[in-house]
Amino acid sequence: MDADKVFKALGDPTRRKLLDLLCEQNGQTLGQLCENLDMARQSATQHLEILEAANLVTTLRRGREKLHFINPVPLHEVYERWVRKFERQRLNLLHDLKKQLEGE
Repeated sequence: MDADKVFKALGDPTRRKLLDLLCEQNGQTLGQLCENLDMARQSATQHLEILEAANLVTTLRRGREKLHFINPVPLHEVYERWVRKFERQRLNLLHDLKKQLEGE
């Protein structure tokens, strides 16, 4: 896993939205993904290429269609390396406190 590519890919809200869309319905075409984005197909393609380079998205050709699938393995590896080492209970308490203080 190239953690730098994963963090770069996750650092953009549009790419995170693409991952959310694929999480909701895996195996979408570019056209299907663009229906939920406010951008040109070319821009969406560039974002998908960055996600593919980070191995967060894989593709499969089915006839003329190119289907996009989320790959959760790099996310799990980031979690294992950077998040898990902190105590889950302590993080949950801090998160709850933050939500209370911010009035969410």
